[in-house]
Amino acid sequence: MIGDIRETKECQLKDPMDLFHSGQVVKICAPMVRYSKLAFRTLVRKYSCDLCYTPMIVAADFVRSAKARDSEFTTNKGDHPLIVQFAAKEAQVLCDAARIICPFADGIDLNCGCPQRWAISEGYGACLINKPELVKDMVRHVRSQIDNPKFSVSIKIRIHEDLKKTVDLCQKAEAAGVSWITVHGRSIEERHQPVHYDAIKIIKQSMSIPIVANGDIKTLKDAENVHHLTEADGKIKQMTFQWTAVAAFLYGEIGVILVLCLPFISPLRWQKIFMFPLWSKMAVFWNKMFLTIIVLLIVLFLDAVREVRKYSSVHVNEKAANVNSSAFDHIQMKLFRSQRNLYLSGFSLFLWLVLRRTVTLLTQLAKEMASHAALETQVNDATEAAKKYMAENERLQEALSGKGNGKKKESTDATEEKLKEEVEHLKAELQKTSHAFHKAKTEVAAVKKQSEGLKREYDHLMKEFEQLQQNLNKAEDKKDL
Repeated sequence: MIGDIRETKECQLKDPMDLFHSGQVVKICAPMVRYSKLAFRTLVRKYSCDLCYTPMIVAADFVRSAKARDSEFTTNKGDHPLIVQFAAKEAQVLCDAARIICPFADGIDLNCGCPQRWAISEGYGACLINKPELVKDMVRHVRSQIDNPKFSVSIKIRIHEDLKKTVDLCQKAEAAGVSWITVHGRSIEERHQPVHYDAIKIIKQSMSIPIVANGDIKTLKDAENVHHLTEADGKIKQMTFQWTAVAAFLYGEIGVILVLCLPFISPLRWQKIFMFPLWSKMAVFWNKMFLTIIVLLIVLFLDAVREVRKYSSVHVNEKAANVNSSAFDHIQMKLFRSQRNLYLSGFSLFLWLVLRRTVTLLTQLAKEMASHAALETQVNDATEAAKKYMAENERLQEALSGKGNGKKKESTDATEEKLKEEVEHLKAELQKTSHAFHKAKTEVAAVKKQSEGLKREYDHLMKEFEQLQQNLNKAEDKKDL
């Protein structure tokens, strides 16, 4: 190991995180007992293997014994990038092993997936998936004590029967600053059962750091298939179809609103356009389509809010950010994308409401303008009719004043004679009526005088009656005495 170490010191160590940002599927040689030694790693690198692991090394023995170090670990200049896998159950022991290996390897991996009975009985391997706080503490200690920002700290795990526990473990490791997580898609009890690639996919969707799929991958074709099944890292993701559709919908809304607001197209013209048969058929489904799109946009908006809150809640201190800058950048990129999706869905929802309101206002304005035009036409017709009647009145007046022909004059004279006779008759009737009225008025005056006399007599009788009543009361009083 000593000679190999001298040669390794002269080489430039690499940053394994660069592989996950290369845009290609990362091909990794997994840690295999008694196989993943230097000779085997040298062989697989000749066949385009991107990243190699050592076999699992017990950290306590590696720290305590130089003989164990020479026996378990050898490397050379071309053996990079290289990850050394440790089995550990104490944070400080893992930190000591990481400090020893740091100058000669590109990172360490904590084995939390070995299902062998001896490992579990010693507190190593797969039993650690049930101790998320311990795993988190070990990752945090290594991060705080290794100053090399390119040195990766990863973990390899198996899944729980309850996948929520696995997601919780991964999220706690992410918060502690883990570089990536390798997920073997089987539980502790499973050996040769089918790998749960769907579980790996769910874990990937819940994380913002790279996730490496592991289990039953024996060929490059298998690696490609698993990559598509799990969406594990190794490929830079573009905007998903749903958000591409939302962005296109947003741009379409902006274009339609700009066209509707053009000043040289009147609302009446838009109403004529809306009356086309195609629009008339679409109008039947307009309300349903509007409500459906509103519901979809609200769902996408709430999902974007959830993503923003999720990635905003990941707090990385300054030291962790310096040590694991790639993971920090990855989290920030996830946060940026979630914020972008929030803006896309929010503005799409807002402009969809604005678009509906704009169409409604244009329709109402077009109706008002049509009503105003109809009233204006009615006023013009009434004005023309009035002018016509005034012209006819003038002609009648000319006819009455003698400007007509001879026949019209004779008919006018006859009419005047009849009118004079009727006036004389009415005067006689009026005179008779006035005589009758005068007579009736005289009779009313006589009756009025008679009634006044009766009133005076009545008042006189009333006074006499009161006097008699008083005398009668006095006489009764005297009798009583």
